[in-house]
Amino acid sequence: MLVAEKTISFEQVSLLYDRAADRLGMPQGIRQMLREPWRELQVQVPVRMDDGRIEVFAGYRVQHNGARGPYKGGVRFHPDADLEEVRALAALMTWKTTLLDLPFGGSKGSVQCDPSSLSNGELNRLTRRYTLNIEHLLAPNRDIPAPDLGTNAQTMAWMMDAYGQLHGHTPAIVTGKPVEMGGSLGREAATGRGVSFLLEEAAKALRLSHVDATVVVQGCGNVGSWTARLVDELGYKVVAISNLEGGVYNAKGLKLSHMTENRPAGSGLSGLPNGDFITNSELLELDCDVLIPAAIDNVITEENAPNVRASRILEAANHPLTPEADDILAQRGTVVLPDILVNAGGVVVSYFEWSQNLQEFRWEEDRVNQELRKKMSTAFQAINRRSLADKTTYREAAFDIAVERVARAVELRGFV
Repeated sequence: MLVAEKTISFEQVSLLYDRAADRLGMPQGIRQMLREPWRELQVQVPVRMDDGRIEVFAGYRVQHNGARGPYKGGVRFHPDADLEEVRALAALMTWKTTLLDLPFGGSKGSVQCDPSSLSNGELNRLTRRYTLNIEHLLAPNRDIPAPDLGTNAQTMAWMMDAYGQLHGHTPAIVTGKPVEMGGSLGREAATGRGVSFLLEEAAKALRLSHVDATVVVQGCGNVGSWTARLVDELGYKVVAISNLEGGVYNAKGLKLSHMTENRPAGSGLSGLPNGDFITNSELLELDCDVLIPAAIDNVITEENAPNVRASRILEAANHPLTPEADDILAQRGTVVLPDILVNAGGVVVSYFEWSQNLQEFRWEEDRVNQELRKKMSTAFQAINRRSLADKTTYREAAFDIAVERVARAVELRGFV
């Protein structure tokens, strides 16, 4: 896991929205309604620790917009996951679910804690207390949590059970659950698989050939490791990958085939000796055809953006480029596919899981992957058409489409 020096801010995300609202000529009232979160909840999360003492953590749930359906968004356990960060991530979820044409709004939740310092029992108790404190906001047709940074399928099983003790067995209350508890096949690899599907779909527009194109992946957690192995299977040459401590680089390509066979996703760089050590800063500035930031936010800023030599960037992490860096790269002609498209595979398959739970019918993994490919393809083609028609960047086109759709939903529902 990579740790950010500074976290994403709500104003950074809102700037992207504001620019879209300007381009669309949105009326002030609608503009304000879509910009600000519709509901924010802060709770205390008291937990009895293994040594008998009580420790109190801060918890949050932000529901940014629900015009197009129930709120949808992950829950992260991280010391820096404060209200400001949760607001920003909830807003990104609104635009992401809308861009992929999912029947959801956007939300996000967190508990400010270091999960690596807590025992399994402490995490269980913390998760249950947090769930009980926000359960009045949750329901399969109101707000559906999912795993995020510092949480996983086990966390979702605990949340589902805590909610079920009050409301009865309700698998559709969370997504990203273990398959045995109603989770979807293909969910673990979904975000990375979505990145690979998007790269396939966009290759022609990006003038890429898998035969000789070089790829650099920053991050070796769940998203980064799945992305690297799946892109490698497509025939692209993955020349570098990193984790918190740094990365490995081999201009001839890293041997990643054994990642699938011998290493669980997110297990770090052990077992990848066929390259030279580089720092994460050096990795971001490597000369490559495709750079895929797949770890944390704000890794490319106005300070290091001038040194980024990749001609194309796919944002597999949430908000890895600051707005200032984005402007610098756009002026230079670097093609950036935005996070609300690139990393949407996870929420798309979460939608499939929710649908399966409501139907009480499980899809085969092939169907999950086929439907995911369709969603990623349709979204990219819409963005590509809009970008060409309006002569905008891919990010601008993505936000214009998403903001337009939410504004239309508000109009149709008669909110104003």
